[in-house]
Amino acid sequence: MFADYTKAFDMVSHPKLFKVLLDMGIPKHVIALVQALYAQQTAKVRWDVESSEAFTIGKDTRQGCNTSPVEFNLYAEDIMRRTLEDNEHSIKVGGRQINNLRYADDTTLLTTTEESIKDMAVKLVSESKTSNKTQE
Repeated sequence: MFADYTKAFDMVSHPKLFKVLLDMGIPKHVIALVQALYAQQTAKVRWDVESSEAFTIGKDTRQGCNTSPVEFNLYAEDIMRRTLEDNEHSIKVGGRQINNLRYADDTTLLTTTEESIKDMAVKLVSESKTSNKTQE
């Protein structure tokens, strides 16, 4: 099964990201730097010569920022670990058991049974929704 997260980098909840980084063993001083990067982040919408009022940004990774792909990959890793934690069906490639392939926001789930792929898909959707809820 192939899954492509629509606007994946726009859906990252900052509080959840910081928790994932901590759970993954990222040092607290590094997490503090990432938190500072996102603290009190605001934006305005501009059209022609007019601008909207500033509004707070509570989700997404920063466009063009070198840390954004790494942040998203760790965030997605957390989702996949929870999705696949009880999965016993995988395929064998070169002597290794593999149950998923990922690149950026694209994911391919690999399994040996139709029932297993359905279960994995339902859990992936559920875990993704849980992770993308804004937690303030």
